[in-house]
Amino acid sequence: MLDFFTGAGVPDSMTADLRTRLRTNPETVKKFATARTVLNRINQGGDRTLRARREVLKRVCEYEDFSTCWPEDRLKAQGLVAAVRKTVHAKDSFTRMRQEQERERHERLRDRREALETEQRRRAERQALRSRLAGLSSMGDAQQRGIVFEGLLNDLFAADGLLVRESFALKYGDDGIVEQIDGLIDLDGQSYLVEAKWWSKPLGTGDTAQHLVRVHNRADVRGLIISTSGFTAGAIRQCTDALATKVVVLAETPELLFLLEQEGSLADWLRAKVRAATVDRIPLHRPSLRAAG
Repeated sequence: MLDFFTGAGVPDSMTADLRTRLRTNPETVKKFATARTVLNRINQGGDRTLRARREVLKRVCEYEDFSTCWPEDRLKAQGLVAAVRKTVHAKDSFTRMRQEQERERHERLRDRREALETEQRRRAERQALRSRLAGLSSMGDAQQRGIVFEGLLNDLFAADGLLVRESFALKYGDDGIVEQIDGLIDLDGQSYLVEAKWWSKPLGTGDTAQHLVRVHNRADVRGLIISTSGFTAGAIRQCTDALATKVVVLAETPELLFLLEQEGSLADWLRAKVRAATVDRIPLHRPSLRAAG
């Protein structure tokens, strides 16, 4: 029996005195009392003897040969081992259930933490974009400001999850650059050619006509013109007439600033503008500013 405990990992220090007593006074040794003494000691050992306690239970539960028991104790021993197995199984089931609950809780906390960190990064990114957009007015070089404005718009749409192709130029033959495209975005399976203008005066018909031609020359492509200085009445009428054959949307920089400030969705903003253009024939619809008012 003492060898059984030693094989289960019980430290020799917990059985040394019992072995000595067994050698010197074997007639005073009782198996029941000795087993209880060892079990009490490993129970009191806390975490230090946890492995030994588990191994003792494991070996008891695996015990199947009761031929060495006294005949009158054999059935009792079998019943007691079965009771231990049932208790261990119940405890293990509860432990597994508790561990599964803990795992699910940790996963929920991890997902919540990751979602919060993602939202914080998104807010910081949008705040930085708003500061960049608001700071463009202090740039003295108009040409450089326009280039930076185009890149900022691409960053803005990309930050909201829209597919973006940055500005590119198209050449035909040996004639050099024929078309300069400020950008291209995809929303709901539709492509939008983007024209961005940072001018001091509203865009007129001559300023918007060139982009309308680009859009009309491409099948299944829509147009988006963004202006920091607004549009003349003539340019708005021109784009309204163009809606008969193409979807053209006009936007102004204050709308973007408001969206960034209110943490609105650029995708939803563009969808609302497209809906107004296609259904109500309003190319310059200001959903965000209207909501603010």
